[in-house]
Amino acid sequence: MHVAWLIGAATLMSQARMAWKGTLLVVFQPGEETAQGAQAMIDDGLLKRFPTPDVILGQHVMVGPAGTVAGSAGAITSAADSLQIRLFGRGAHGSMPQASIDPIVMAAAVVLRLQTIVSREIAANDAAVITVGVLQAGTKENVIPDEAIIKLNVRTFDPGVRMHVLAAIERIVNAEATASGAPRNPEITQLDHYPLNVNDEEASNRIAGAFRSYFSGDRVKHTGPAPASEDFGCFGTSWHVPSVFWFVGGTDPKIYYEAKEEGKLNDLPVNHSPKFAPVLHPTIETGVEALVVGALAWLA
Repeated sequence: MHVAWLIGAATLMSQARMAWKGTLLVVFQPGEETAQGAQAMIDDGLLKRFPTPDVILGQHVMVGPAGTVAGSAGAITSAADSLQIRLFGRGAHGSMPQASIDPIVMAAAVVLRLQTIVSREIAANDAAVITVGVLQAGTKENVIPDEAIIKLNVRTFDPGVRMHVLAAIERIVNAEATASGAPRNPEITQLDHYPLNVNDEEASNRIAGAFRSYFSGDRVKHTGPAPASEDFGCFGTSWHVPSVFWFVGGTDPKIYYEAKEEGKLNDLPVNHSPKFAPVLHPTIETGVEALVVGALAWLA
């Protein structure tokens, strides 16, 4: 796949070889899914080994009609925090619950109460997502275990909202443990963190203009912030230069527009779903063209 991108990019750049000058740095970032790749590259001396760029460009395939590109100025992907919560109880036989402090009931109360943070503590014109992806406890149906594990993920678009949500999670977890008479305080561990990814306004407008000049008008879309997360923003923040990140549609256009017409867009497979399989064409061609056109907007 990388070879196809490189060949396509080289072809387009060679066709425009008389029209640009400058330095183009192409980076293949590892470890994006664990929020470690960008920072690892920075820690490995990226900023010292290469000159400071004028702008940093990036893209990601998403649900959307293949052949289209979409973006906007301002926040484009959310900040994300993944937490592990370890709740402590007292185990007992299932026939004698009075001898236990049940961490499963404690965990269930925590999961339900966490839902009220977004619905009752965050203003309607703000945005936040709290998703509990893991609840682990016990190994036998008639044994109450000693502890339970919750793993959750938080997405926010505002630093103040982020701090409120994280503080609320800690408050709720500790309060439920106290209400249950837990023998130990819960342990809350941060698993990873993605920064808020903000597109520079001037640079975003420049990219949008370049896209509209190259692609037909119906292939360039405006999109609001996505509750997905990316460590791409670390590059611009560390280098103190503008960055622009956009999305490339990867869904079969016929399937996408049929789902839209029927009001079933949420039924389409999304990123990280085992059924998410972007169509190769024109997704690859569009991605190559978008990156090259974006780069040429500065290589004048």
